[in-house]
Amino acid sequence: MVDRVVCRLIALALFVLAGAASAGTLPEPTEKPILVVSGQIGVTNRDGMAVFDRPMLEALGMVTFTTATPWYKEPVTFEGVPLARLMERVEARGETLTATALNDYTGEIPMDDVRNRKVILALKRDGAYMPVSDKGPLFIVYDFDHDPEANRQKYFGRSVWQVARLTVK
Repeated sequence: MVDRVVCRLIALALFVLAGAASAGTLPEPTEKPILVVSGQIGVTNRDGMAVFDRPMLEALGMVTFTTATPWYKEPVTFEGVPLARLMERVEARGETLTATALNDYTGEIPMDDVRNRKVILALKRDGAYMPVSDKGPLFIVYDFDHDPEANRQKYFGRSVWQVARLTVK
């Protein structure tokens, strides 16, 4: 009887310790960081922030869609991480996501969009990584063709390019 109780206590302690070791942390980037997520998040890897390099973002799982946009003459195929998946990974707890570009331009994205619309943090356009000179390295894009309501100016304004930071509020 005592042995069984001791075994259960040890198993419980190991379970709690394993959870504490993995919950709330991300691995450190091994390449040049391209994104910092901060604010109301529960998972971090550096000073209360979640810092990602390209391989870390790609490891979250990429999706692809083709859509017409106001920025390109022809429909474009974008590949990137669903914002919902990224927000789940960092355990985002806010109502708004502020995207800040390399030039400090900001756009506000309601978390309802993140949860209910097909919106991605695109890394690739037409199969190639996007350079800074053409909206890269990260571009928030809605699937305008498959979400007619999103094909409006207010959503175009939420489609921030050259994204460097995301702040959860």
